[in-house]
Amino acid sequence: MAYVIGVDVGGTFTDAVLDDDSGSVIAAKAPSTPPDYSRGVLDVLELLAEQLGRPVEAMLAETHHVAHGTTSSLNALVTRQVPDVGFLTTKGHRDSIFIMNVEGRYLGRSPHELQHVLAQDKQHALLPKRHALEITERVDRDGDVIVALDEDEVRRQVETLRAEGIRAIAVSLLWAFRNPVHEQRIRELVREIDPEVYVALSSEVSPRIREFARNSTTIMSTQVGPGLRDYLTNLETSLRERGLSGPLLVMQSNGGAVAAAEAPSQAISTVGSVLTGGVVGSTQLGRRLGHRNIISTDVGGTTFLVGLIVDGEPERDTTTVINHHPINVPTLRVHAIGSGGGAIAWVDAGGNLRIGPHSAGAVPGPACYDQTGVEPTNTDANLVLGILPTTGLLGGRKALSPERARDAIRTRIAEPLNLSVEDAAAAIHAAQNAQTGDLLRKTVVEAGYDPRNFVLYAFGGSGPAFCANYARQLGVEEVVVPLGPVASAFSAYGLAASDIALAQELSDPAQLPVDPARAEKNFAQLEDQVRQGLDRQGLKFENVEIVREIDMRYAMQLAEVTVAVADGPLGQAALDGAAQRFETKYAELYGQGSGFREAGIQAITYRVRGRGILPFSPELPPLATADGPAPSSGSRPVYLEVGQGFVDTPIYDYAALRAGHVIPGPAVIEVPTTTVVVPGGRTGTVDELGNLHITTTRTGA
Repeated sequence: MAYVIGVDVGGTFTDAVLDDDSGSVIAAKAPSTPPDYSRGVLDVLELLAEQLGRPVEAMLAETHHVAHGTTSSLNALVTRQVPDVGFLTTKGHRDSIFIMNVEGRYLGRSPHELQHVLAQDKQHALLPKRHALEITERVDRDGDVIVALDEDEVRRQVETLRAEGIRAIAVSLLWAFRNPVHEQRIRELVREIDPEVYVALSSEVSPRIREFARNSTTIMSTQVGPGLRDYLTNLETSLRERGLSGPLLVMQSNGGAVAAAEAPSQAISTVGSVLTGGVVGSTQLGRRLGHRNIISTDVGGTTFLVGLIVDGEPERDTTTVINHHPINVPTLRVHAIGSGGGAIAWVDAGGNLRIGPHSAGAVPGPACYDQTGVEPTNTDANLVLGILPTTGLLGGRKALSPERARDAIRTRIAEPLNLSVEDAAAAIHAAQNAQTGDLLRKTVVEAGYDPRNFVLYAFGGSGPAFCANYARQLGVEEVVVPLGPVASAFSAYGLAASDIALAQELSDPAQLPVDPARAEKNFAQLEDQVRQGLDRQGLKFENVEIVREIDMRYAMQLAEVTVAVADGPLGQAALDGAAQRFETKYAELYGQGSGFREAGIQAITYRVRGRGILPFSPELPPLATADGPAPSSGSRPVYLEVGQGFVDTPIYDYAALRAGHVIPGPAVIEVPTTTVVVPGGRTGTVDELGNLHITTTRTGA
């Protein structure tokens, strides 16, 4: 027997999914344990072993690998809870990270914030100026050394940083992506002085043109690298002590995993890793169900996440923005807002009801958890409305207090708005639906897609309670709630289903037509780096897939578009084809006629993505076929629509449902790790894998 385990560490809960090579899948859920999240990981593994009826040591001894997604890197950067780091750069260029290429005033800001120019500032520097030091050296744009590295100066600057207590240093020299020799020598010198100091090089972390983005990417990777290294080292040690024989893998933002030992050197690649698990899982399930256009929505305890799958492939980005800084990280495109089950409801100074972005998290948690939390949350509202069972969550293991929920809503929402507790709870529920609907419109409609051509997948502990309503706001006709054995642990299922994915890139700007030999040399170098990286993962692959890409732009513009390059020998025809795809995609993104071919086209950055296909990944097992109507486990008053009040609503126990069961709305389906709402006018149907499809009720049905 061989197992694959996916572990999704969220801000509120830690989920896990285990698959074996005989087609069985089980899932577990446990509270997250900040600040030491590894305890929550060990807790949820114990729950998996308990379901297997085996000691955790025996389970881990037969585990092929553990795929782990973590929010620790992203949370640390967003909240600025990172250690002080040093920064070494070329003399005369230190202030580039403080000037911020002007972008620091607007990157990551909402349209509303951009309208208030006087309220904008750049008071969000990554580090104080005394920790940003300069080095005498110079490499030109062709990679030629024109000023030698002053090694004595390097030693003095490193000692200056050490005297400040700095234990991690980011090195980003001008044009180092064209020739990294000086950066590599600086690392050698640092290690001679103090081998315990963590060093990150821009030529390895982000070998891409544009100074500010390369610097910020390298600095942020340095900020989270040591913490990620320590966390993964401790976690892997604990797992080894409990018998884990296979590797511990860490999910990356690009939708693939990497060995834990490799992750800290490219720490920035794990930012958003836990956000991509659901998109990977949706892609896998979509292939099984025949869905190629999917809106993937994951509503956990802290966040609401949206990703798009178009024509069977997740949408990707080459950059992201964190705290107003551009980050060069190939990533699956995922939009997020703080609107999960633990999002706090509050009334602003103008008397308006607001939801999030702050979350009650795992500690203290929603008021109904009875863990000293006093702020009302979406979860508290759902409990008051009768959507959640008063018997508690996690199959009754997580007790809930309706009294604490009512008290929190009464004092913080109902009384300030002059509403009853029930109407205030309904208002919270409706506001959450409106807020998530807004993000969906931004993600789908503003990207140029018609939501009517998509199926919406909804998962996470909170998503199934809201999904039918926010899908209705968007105009989506069909919602799929992945249930079966994975239920709210669907992101963990995506982690377990992920393969090993690595990416390497290199900027080599040139006007087209580019010499095919020059382009082929770049791709060959990058492919060799990717294949060597795959070889270091300690796993055997069924197959290795290689994808080649070029970021292109029109001359005199900054907007770059990523296009695929055909496999095989790279001749002029392949490059001409890539240029044609660039123009087509540019027109799709920015409008017909917006291109400027007369200015010429430039190839900017070359990229190779490699995916090592693992021997097996989770396949949801079939569910037994129904031999009668869906059995109801009773009813209770549930408040689903503002103005309608409580309606006696049938309750269904998911464990008693079978493939083919049809559930007319309104109805509530209770799953140990989540609750599904089927509103009036909608019908839920259980498919052969145990997933629930929610569609508009047909007239006469």
